[in-house]
Amino acid sequence: MIDNLERVWNTRFSEPPVSKKAESSAKEAPDEQDNDIDIPAELPILPLRGLVVYPQTAIPLTVGQARSIKLVDDVVAGNRLVGLVTAFDPEMEMPGPDDVYRIGTLASIHRLFRAPDGTIRLLVQGLARIQVDEFTAHEPYLRAKVHAIPEASAESLEIEALVRSVVDLFTKMADLVPGIPSELISSTLNVDDPMQLVYSIATYARIELSEAQRLLEIDDVETKLRHMIGLLSKEVEVLELGRKIQTEAQSEIEKTQREYYLREQLKAIQRELGEGDEQVVEIDDFRKKISEAGMSAEAEKEAKRELDRLSRLPTAAAEYGVIRTYLDWITALPWSKRSEDSLDIVRARAVLDEDHYGLKDIKERILEFLAVRKLRADRAAEFAATRLQDYVRRERMGAILCFIGPPGVGKTSLGASIARAMNRKFIRMSLGGIRDEAEIRGFRRTYIGALPGRIIQTIRRVETRNPVIMLDEIDKLGRDFRGDPAAALLEVLDPEQNAEFRDHYMDVAFDLSEVLFITTANELEPIPGPLRDRMEIIYLSGYTEQEKVAIAEQYLVPRQIRENGLRAGEIELTHEALLTIVRDYTREAGVRMLEREIARAARKVVTLVAEGKSEKTVIDPDKVRELLGNPRYGYRTELQERTDLPGVATGLSVTPIGGEVLFIEAAFMPGSKGFQYTGQLGEVMQESARTALSYIRSKAIELGIDPKFFETRDIHLHVPAGAVPKDGPSAGITMAVALASLLTGQPVKSNVAMTGEITLRGQVLPVGGIKDKVLAAHRLGVDTVILPKKNEHDIDDVPEEVRKALHFVFAEKVDDVLNAALVGRQEAK
Repeated sequence: MIDNLERVWNTRFSEPPVSKKAESSAKEAPDEQDNDIDIPAELPILPLRGLVVYPQTAIPLTVGQARSIKLVDDVVAGNRLVGLVTAFDPEMEMPGPDDVYRIGTLASIHRLFRAPDGTIRLLVQGLARIQVDEFTAHEPYLRAKVHAIPEASAESLEIEALVRSVVDLFTKMADLVPGIPSELISSTLNVDDPMQLVYSIATYARIELSEAQRLLEIDDVETKLRHMIGLLSKEVEVLELGRKIQTEAQSEIEKTQREYYLREQLKAIQRELGEGDEQVVEIDDFRKKISEAGMSAEAEKEAKRELDRLSRLPTAAAEYGVIRTYLDWITALPWSKRSEDSLDIVRARAVLDEDHYGLKDIKERILEFLAVRKLRADRAAEFAATRLQDYVRRERMGAILCFIGPPGVGKTSLGASIARAMNRKFIRMSLGGIRDEAEIRGFRRTYIGALPGRIIQTIRRVETRNPVIMLDEIDKLGRDFRGDPAAALLEVLDPEQNAEFRDHYMDVAFDLSEVLFITTANELEPIPGPLRDRMEIIYLSGYTEQEKVAIAEQYLVPRQIRENGLRAGEIELTHEALLTIVRDYTREAGVRMLEREIARAARKVVTLVAEGKSEKTVIDPDKVRELLGNPRYGYRTELQERTDLPGVATGLSVTPIGGEVLFIEAAFMPGSKGFQYTGQLGEVMQESARTALSYIRSKAIELGIDPKFFETRDIHLHVPAGAVPKDGPSAGITMAVALASLLTGQPVKSNVAMTGEITLRGQVLPVGGIKDKVLAAHRLGVDTVILPKKNEHDIDDVPEEVRKALHFVFAEKVDDVLNAALVGRQEAK
């Protein structure tokens, strides 16, 4: 071992020739140590930083501190024995007695060399384990009383097996660490003593300081071997993983270099054959696409400029991929591709009627649009000769429609029907939840992974410049620190501006004026005013019972029969059965819930057919209850039950899902002029409640109410469905009727529903949503509806069958309402 370390020493510490004085200062220690070591009672202690020296091993050290140099000089002048202990913290410059481990190694300085920089380089030989009992001196260096710690050695088959495992692991580690000299590896593997084997391997293995010290402190050889196996296994695993990573990285580099060389060779071969290389072919392809795309002058100029940049870049450049992607987008847009409009008005009407029941206003608007396009096309030559050029306002080609209505009335499906009637392509784009303005306008090309906005992406997918684009749920746009998408839509949905829509990514104008934009929303109020102003608003109200039944017969039932795998002769839903489903199992403005209930019934029949229990099932009202269970809603009984007592009135309201019925309840209790209202009422509705109470108190004598009643009573007004927020002024007259009914003891007629705003002077002011409210009243089963006088003209929008089924009372004063609503009062003529 010492001979091998000598060769390593000569390799590591070879220096240029030094002066004779320096040479003479180098002293040789004896090559062999006596087997019986006489350990002095007191030893100089040399603290080691980041290193543990083991017995039976030789290791080079470098000494540079003044106290350490003094220690070495004194030791070399004496018996050459020194105690080596390891410091806890390798970064500590001057470890003291409390900063070092108590178990260390007795070592002999075998050789030393004084370097020109003032340091001393030592070759020390570990002799035996020692334990520090007591430090006796701190200056000029540490000295301590020590005693030897014997090490237990043993021989057994288990130890032999452990030794072989250690040797195998060290051999693997040596193969993975090229820095270990082969002489050291061979000398280590030739060691017969298991203890010396552990110490020799620990000297050259990469082990954490605490683990290395623990290895020194273990007494018996078997435990040392097991601990060494664990340390070597971990180190081998780390080294193998490191080599794997290095091999993969090297392979990737070699692959890249190989591809580069092959590409260069391919270019050379193509030049020899007179063929263009891949890049040249790609550039020629882009040049052809640009010339055939029919771009605007601005777009063509930009595309050619980017193509020139691409031709001068190497394919490996990062900018090459960015420019190539941009050219892919700009050449893929339908600059000159159009769908030929079908201007046959009769065919368009037939298509719209075939796809949707009712919706007369929308169908008329689409037919008007087509009629205008047809007339302009027929008279184009005549107008070209006579029309004056307008340099400020350009000619509009498209239209922007906004369908407002509750869910399930067919807004989205109507867009596809319109596109089919016009022979245009249809594509839908959902706006719900969009919060980033860049989703509409795109990202600038300075960002990594930038792409055009959804408008340009939609145009590219549809591959025509005049599609029907449906912007769904426009009332559910969000906004945050990234911008306001609604503001970005202002240009898209403005017929005066969208002829030059400029996406941030494309950075060239694209003409959207020929696109027919259709937006949908459940509510008008959330749509910002400037955006609302750019669209033509068309309202879709809920369906009547008869309309729902007709839709079910014509569209929903055949579709469910088809989707559930039934034949037409295996199931039949009667008209009365559909009406029962509408009345007792659904309460909605649209028909989505109705279709789900029809699907439930159809699946029950499918099960019977699959089990062979039925060949044909006729579903009548009784069968409906058998298949769908107990009714969910009791229209006719609910009114009677809830308005049976004084203090309950039936109101009408409008929600995002259509018209709804609102029951308002009032009660009094002993107190002193208290008034409270519950049911999650908004500020406007709270003001209406206070206004209604003030009016009733002001008319107390006329209504036969004792004026002193209010001084000894508290009044509570409640609007049920407390989990649902409510607001608006239209419940004013309903609250007044509920309070009047409570205080006079006269119940409200169960067949009456009402809506209208109230003033302190008792006037009834007009409100909105009359059609939806009247339809809700009709669904509930009332036969009398009280409305403000100024809303009388809104009745024209209500379907004729509903108007015939209801009696309308148009009130100008609250007295008119009370006369019509309370039992025992005569309705005003």
